[in-house]
Formats: sequence, structure tokens, C-alpha cells
Amino acid sequence: MEKLPCGTDMARNGETMHIHVNGRNVEITDAIKAYVKEKAGKVAAHYDQIQAIDVVLTVIKNPSVADSHVAEINCKVLGDTVRVEEKAESMYASIDLVCDKLDRQVRKYKEKYLKAKSGSPSIRTEVLADEEAAK
Repeated sequence: MEKLPCGTDMARNGETMHIHVNGRNVEITDAIKAYVKEKAGKVAAHYDQIQAIDVVLTVIKNPSVADSHVAEINCKVLGDTVRVEEKAESMYASIDLVCDKLDRQVRKYKEKYLKAKSGSPSIRTEVLADEEAAK
């Protein structure tokens, strides 16, 4: 796998998950990159089917915008993509907010995926079974 200049590979369970950090109107420092890697690594610990995490950090240069730091994450999991975005007054605050939101969304996705995979009946099949039983 070719490494990108702003990317980071994390090893987990013999596989690597790529975390790519990109910036718009902001220079990505090593401290910001390490902070994103730490926070996103905690999210990846909850679900081992995460293939890649793409982080885009943006600073809005308009002085009339109060929350000028935007963090967005695209998380690729098993053929789907979980996308979250948050705005805050500082870059570190927006990273915290977006990682917390991503953590909740990944847990929700994992529960939904495992529930569907376990073969538990859906509401539709229960309703159809009840209608057939009533006939």
C-alpha cells in the first residue's frame, strides 16, 4: 500500500487501517495529526471492520462565522460509509466533537449490522406472520 504524506497506518488484528488527515485553509501540524490519530484510534477500537478513516479539517476565514473550525470524517466500513461533521470555535474542540459523534454512529452501525446478521426477525416478517395466522 502506498503511503500518502498526511496518512497514518494503524495495525489491528493483522490488518492495517488507514487514517488520512487533510486540511483546507489550515496547515496540518504533527500535533494535530497525532491528536486525530489518537481520537480516531479509540473509535476504531470499538469496531474491527473499519477499513479507512478520512479526516478533513477546515478553517472558514469569514470573520462573521462564530464556529469557524470544521472537522468532517468519512469512515469506510464493510461497503458503507459513515459520515459525520462538526463545527466549533477551536480545531481541537471540533475534533473532539466529531470523534464523539463518530463513536456513537459506529456503535449504532455495528449494532444494526450485528442484529441483521444474527437473523433476528424484522418487523415486516412478524406482521406478515401475524396476518397469515389470522387467516
